[in-house]
Amino acid sequence: MARALKWLMLVMGVVCAAIGVFHFVGGIASVPGEGGAGATVDSRERFYGALFFGYGLAWIWAARRVPIPASAVRWLAVIFWLGAAGRLVSLAVHGWPQWFQLALTAVEVALPPVFLWLAAADEKARAGAEPARPR
Repeated sequence: MARALKWLMLVMGVVCAAIGVFHFVGGIASVPGEGGAGATVDSRERFYGALFFGYGLAWIWAARRVPIPASAVRWLAVIFWLGAAGRLVSLAVHGWPQWFQLALTAVEVALPPVFLWLAAADEKARAGAEPARPR
């Protein structure tokens, strides 16, 4: 489990960091289905790109810890899940977005439970592998 968790976390981190850089560099032009926007929206997009880059680095940092801190995995997964919740609220308020946003929503809803399950399994496996402590 630890190996699968580590590699999935590393992939998640690299993908999130790359997406962050893409949005930071591209601004509003990096958003599928968006035409043009003013300076305010472009500024916000680049700011969020920088944050998403940092979020990706946090996944990479956590994946490189030995042992992988289950609490960090849980926090990062729940934050990702909150992003999906935000997309669902937007869907309810504003209707259907561009199709690619729907695909991202599906990933953002489905992936956090996988991380939570792997983190719990890894934590349980480590607890079972620890030597008994003298009393």
